[in-house]
Amino acid sequence: MADKAKGFPLPSSIAVVPGTEGAQAAYPYYTQFVPEDDQKFWFYNSMHFPEPMHHFDMITAEAAYVAMGAFNTRVHVLPTAKGVDHRIVNGRVYIGGVVVTDPEEIAERVAEFQQRAFYYYEHWEDLYDQWKGKMKALIADAQALPSPTLPKYEPVETFKEGDAVPASHDLLKIYQQQIEGYHRMWHHHFEFLLLGYGAYMTFFDFCKKAFPEISDQAISRMVAGMEAEIFRPDEEVKRLARRAVELGVDRHFTDNMDIEGVLAELDALGSAGQDWLAELETSRNPWFNVSSGDGFYHYHRSWQDDLSLPFAALPGYIEKIKAGENIERPTAQLIEEREALVADYRELLDSEEDKATYDQLITLAHRVFPYVEGHKFYCEHWYTNLFFNKIREFGRLLRDHGFFGPAGVEEDVFHLTQYELESAIIDLMLAWGVGCEPRGPRHWPALVAERKAAIAEWGKHPTPPALGNVPDAIDDPAINMLWGITRENLDSWLDDGSENVKELKGFAACSGVVEGPARVVKSVSEIGRIQPGDVLVCQVTNPTWAPIFQKISAAVSDIGGSMSHMAIVAREYGLPAVVGTGKATVRIKDGQRIRVDGGKGTVTILDDEPVLEDA
Repeated sequence: MADKAKGFPLPSSIAVVPGTEGAQAAYPYYTQFVPEDDQKFWFYNSMHFPEPMHHFDMITAEAAYVAMGAFNTRVHVLPTAKGVDHRIVNGRVYIGGVVVTDPEEIAERVAEFQQRAFYYYEHWEDLYDQWKGKMKALIADAQALPSPTLPKYEPVETFKEGDAVPASHDLLKIYQQQIEGYHRMWHHHFEFLLLGYGAYMTFFDFCKKAFPEISDQAISRMVAGMEAEIFRPDEEVKRLARRAVELGVDRHFTDNMDIEGVLAELDALGSAGQDWLAELETSRNPWFNVSSGDGFYHYHRSWQDDLSLPFAALPGYIEKIKAGENIERPTAQLIEEREALVADYRELLDSEEDKATYDQLITLAHRVFPYVEGHKFYCEHWYTNLFFNKIREFGRLLRDHGFFGPAGVEEDVFHLTQYELESAIIDLMLAWGVGCEPRGPRHWPALVAERKAAIAEWGKHPTPPALGNVPDAIDDPAINMLWGITRENLDSWLDDGSENVKELKGFAACSGVVEGPARVVKSVSEIGRIQPGDVLVCQVTNPTWAPIFQKISAAVSDIGGSMSHMAIVAREYGLPAVVGTGKATVRIKDGQRIRVDGGKGTVTILDDEPVLEDA
């Protein structure tokens, strides 16, 4: 066990921030810490939930963990992992793995897993094509849901057509269909994901045993250079930049531009401007249906809803195009390096049997790996953004009926839990049906105000990266590779800086040594502060931040392992990166000069040290 003097606090020791007790109690009872949780190890899931959670947004954790647990435990039957428990305190989501340790149960689960997983691996391409069809159909179903409305009187046609069910019932039906569809999306999400990681992890384990000196980064580079839908939005921004230059309208795209003004100018230009606007529409549908965040917060709007992020990238891309610079992702170079690595390590194997196993495992990893990133476009981004926009329609309806007070806005709906929102809908149904005033306008405004204040207050307070006693080993490979949580890394997190006040350690995500000013970004809303040459320091990033990669010189994150989204994206763009440092956003001050060594996995705070000439 870890040194008790440096251990993480127990869940029971985490006090609710004074004045926010009511907002904390509003989260579902099964997400609240209880005394027996002190016996378990938990870590803050800042990879997916780096900001305090609005009450409705907790559905993004709940639906995800319902589906993850069911697929781990009951569908694919992973031998040693059954999903995760989750808790929330002060708006922060903590998770703890549910592992299998009994040898007999593991053996039983291995037999079940093999027959299920092998079927998927054998039919991967066909099943993945079916999966895309299912996701597109689910998206179409959500798009087809009508907006919730309540007429003064039911149209005569209602009963003349033999469907004498009033509009109030449709409110409940539409809402429940939205909730059901969102849960269904998460089941689709996990249908392939864990098997995709499983194929890579099997190859990873083989390499670690066959080549004891091989680095995690070398193994991960053997699956680099992939094509996946999540990279397409950035490719579309680059395409729009090229078209702007070709059409001669590039002068309209400047830093801090008024986007609506630019669109109006282009429309008034004539054929060249209108041709570019047509190209924009082609890109927007569907490729701009990506969130500016990772798809877990209602206020991380999609590019489709808010063009700020892609338009902010256009001037930089245009400038590079006009200067004759290559703005493409270095896919060909990555593939060449990948093939060379695969071949070189294969030659080190002694037996033909080992070579055959190696060939089989790397071939499978290449087949399944595009899904690992590609699914995000359909699930966390396109569908989730659509889902939140549909919930906004209910927020608009409740606002119009006074549920949020005279100054209420549709966004106030996200301060209700998913269960409270259904009760508010039924309140409105009852009132509409009998022609009286609903009780919501007297009930919700004070609670919404209380929860708004709590979210703001929670954001001011740091939260521990982990809770509970540190286990002797972290054996779950997914937790190692995705979140970057290993026994060694936890020891580094427990270091208060006294051992080396100027150095942080993490996973070597992408090689390269860079020095530059740190730009500490703790939320999506702060992306605009990034300047050319900055080193991005954040809790976590995601593929849709790719347009800003043209500005930054390196990236550092608090959370993430060798196969986290940030690590994958950094490798795909050739950006030096260190992930899983645990506390970079706390230890590094905004503007400090730092050195990032993406090969060693270290970040050094330089202060007054000299600058590298070739950095």
